[in-house]
This record gives sequence, C-alpha cells and structure tokens, in this order.
Amino acid sequence: MTIDKVPEEDISSEKVSAVSTWIYDRTGQGVERSQWVIKERPVTLYLNGREMVTLLCAGHHLDELAVGFFHAEGFLQTRDDLVTLDVEEVAGKVRIGTKADVSLPDRLWMKRTITSGCGKGSLFYYALDALMSRPVKGDIEISPQQVLDRVEELHRLSEIYRRTHGVHNTVLAAPHKALLFRDDIGRHNAVDMIVGYAFLNRISLEDKILITTGRLTSEILIKAAKVNIPIIISRNTATTLAIELAHSLNITLIGYARAGKFTVYSGRERIIDAVGV
Repeated sequence: MTIDKVPEEDISSEKVSAVSTWIYDRTGQGVERSQWVIKERPVTLYLNGREMVTLLCAGHHLDELAVGFFHAEGFLQTRDDLVTLDVEEVAGKVRIGTKADVSLPDRLWMKRTITSGCGKGSLFYYALDALMSRPVKGDIEISPQQVLDRVEELHRLSEIYRRTHGVHNTVLAAPHKALLFRDDIGRHNAVDMIVGYAFLNRISLEDKILITTGRLTSEILIKAAKVNIPIIISRNTATTLAIELAHSLNITLIGYARAGKFTVYSGRERIIDAVGV
C-alpha cells in the first residue's frame, strides 16, 4: 500500500475542549477568555490477555498507537503476527492477540522505564535494546531545501496545535512530500501511531523520513532503528546518547531545523549536495 495524500485532520470535541480562563498581564489586568485545550486520558494496552502498560495520550488513533507501540518494542515482528485487535474507545482499552505468547519475562516486566517524553510514555527499555538493534540500510537521500520544506509542513498540518499549542506533531515523509501526519500530547505516542499505521498497512519504512517536534532522544532513535527508518528530523536538539546511537545504527539525525538552517549530527552522506561528502 502507498500513501498518496496526507489525510485531513479531524477536529472534534473528543480531542479538544473549550475551558474558561483568565488572562493576566504584568499590570494586574485580567480578561476572562474561552480557550481550547487538548484532552488527556489514560489508555491501557493488553497483550494476549495480560495488562502490559497504561499510556497517557490524547485518546485518538488507538489502534495505531497500540500496534505501533508493540511493534516498536519487538512484540509484533510481522503483520502476520497480529491475530486480533480490539479497541474499547470508551473504556480506554486496547487488546491485542498474537500467534505466540510474547509477553515480557518477569525479570523484564519489573524493569519498565518511564521515558523522558511528554505524557510519560512507558517504554520497555533496557540496555540490550540498543545492542539488539541492527544498523539501518536505507539509501534514501534528501536535499537541504527538502529538509526545511518538510519541517515547515509540521505545524501547518496540525489544527489542534494551532488551537491549543499542546501537542507534539509527527510526520512520515518522502523527500518531496509529507505522507502521513499524527499528533499527540506525547512525542513517543505520535511516533508509535505512525509506526502502527505503517505496520497495519504493510508499508515499508526503509525509504521514509520521520519528522518530529520533540527532542531527539535515545528512545526515539531505538524506535526508528527497530522499524528501519533511515532519517529523523526535528526542530529541536539531540541528546548525546541519541547522537551516539545514530552513528552506530547508521541513522541520519538532523536537529534544530528552523529559520532556514539545520544541524546534522550523523549520517551526512544522505544529504544531497553536502560539501565535502
């Protein structure tokens, strides 16, 4: 399956809510004003009947969120591994069944780590994750102008961001156009939705680009490596561990993409017309 057009974002009362607020300035003058805020809710994910984790999220695209989470964490290797997918929207539960019992061993079940992402996205993160991830082999290339063009699309695609400024935006892209857009209160959740959509629709990510508004951290790098995404771009900075992992996993890592320029931390060979390559 290919993606021909970025789907229109659905703005509904399920995603945002109008609340009454008071806006004050330094003079002490206050004005009552109605303001849009993003909704937040817990969603619990189950794997083969076992409660695995509860994510704090905006509460939409729950099928993609759950599938992407479990795929990026290694519990779903191929599309054929997914046997059942049951979303309980009102209850905030997603139940996934697989061909084999791939629940975490007890020794790892106790080592869940709360990541540094907004929304406290839980990640079954342990040191071997990085060692078990294989270098990405995608040979995709992108020009400097394309980098900046794709980043500029991020906020243009999010009506929720324009209303609330309360979400992280993520885009799956080809060098010449955006392909898929998702947003959420947590940057990891938005990435998992992208991964989940691709998994459910059997879309290869080896020739795709991941663009996010969040920080470039080790968790994002490992997620990308596990699903073979070769280029990651953000308007924000990268951590030292993320940069080290990007070098070892052959991922092109681009940050501070704003105001007509960007920083390449690793994988410069994928930048077209880069001087000195």
